[in-house]
Amino acid sequence: MISVEEARTRILAGLRPTPAETVALANAWNRVTASPVIARLTQPPADVSAMDGYALRAADGTLGATLTQIGAAPAGHPFPGTVGPGQIVRLFTGSVVPAGADAILLQEDATKDGDSITVNEAVVPGRHIRRAGQDFSRGDTVIPPGRKMTARDVGLAAAANHPWMTVHRKPRVGILATGDEIALPGEPIPAGGIVSSNSHALAALVRAAGGEPIVMPIAADTQEAVAAVADSVSGLDLLVTTGGASVGDHDLVISGLRTRGLLVDFWQIAMRPGKPLLFGQLGPVPVLGLPGNPVSALVCSILFLLPALSRLSGLPAAPPPTTQAFLGVPVRENDKRADHLRSTIDVDADGRLIVTPFPVQDSAMLLRLARADALVLRAPFAPPLPAGAEVTVIRLDSLGL
Repeated sequence: MISVEEARTRILAGLRPTPAETVALANAWNRVTASPVIARLTQPPADVSAMDGYALRAADGTLGATLTQIGAAPAGHPFPGTVGPGQIVRLFTGSVVPAGADAILLQEDATKDGDSITVNEAVVPGRHIRRAGQDFSRGDTVIPPGRKMTARDVGLAAAANHPWMTVHRKPRVGILATGDEIALPGEPIPAGGIVSSNSHALAALVRAAGGEPIVMPIAADTQEAVAAVADSVSGLDLLVTTGGASVGDHDLVISGLRTRGLLVDFWQIAMRPGKPLLFGQLGPVPVLGLPGNPVSALVCSILFLLPALSRLSGLPAAPPPTTQAFLGVPVRENDKRADHLRSTIDVDADGRLIVTPFPVQDSAMLLRLARADALVLRAPFAPPLPAGAEVTVIRLDSLGL
């Protein structure tokens, strides 16, 4: 068995970002930029007022001075003339500062009497003026490649005058559940069977990570049924299977897909839950074989599928982020497999995160995983720890899952 770290490294080694495509800016949220976004204009394009008030020469804006208003310049309607000595122009937030003016008199600092404006607060040169290019200039890189677009980025791209965006195509992920005993929710359940949760959970995880899930029909427990999947993987960026990978070379996923040319990179890793993890290559399509137990499948997805989706999406691929917390109960020593204890989180009076692993850590108990806030990471052969000991955790809420 190989370690979690080695398995993740080997999975990521052969993955490449998906090709670029062009999408409307309105559809660019949560997509990953495939090229830099270059400003197509300067923002602001000219010196503009940051406040409602008046444009004047700073030399004329002394306390008690009275000036003559010669015009107004609402936003979008620049004043065509020049501000001279003793003159003033009405402005609003976003109005272009007219030629000759170098200061702004706030409207609350002025008294208006017809066209006469009295200065009640001396002005300061340049104050309340947003200079041309203060935000960015034409030709600046405003969004780098490899960035997942936030709502803020969408607004920035719009301000930089980009109606279209070049982004990585969403990774297409095929999801295949195997087993005679499983049925989809709402379907008749065979004798001794169970409802399949993995396909739906994995599809949701893929969507949350920015991918496009393609859920395949459940494959029966025959080599022929599993092998037939190979005929429909064209166009996928990754094939994810669940179940049928627990007994090595005799399992149906390996033996079935090998008849279509599957090359196995590794099988079995030293972790709990999720020991029977498979990774290989089916022609140009990588194959990630997850365990059938729902908790094992989801924990393995957090550790391996999420980084793989990041790499395919054009993002830096890395292990899930971790933080430090303190045990609410003691934990026993660990064996040779890295453990991932499903746990709840509380905050004590000092603001510390307190994690409490569930007393039973069975890989089929999906309810406890759904109610868990974190995974407590336990290294192979880790010693027993008392309550209050500091531990490393993966916060599930930080993953958006």
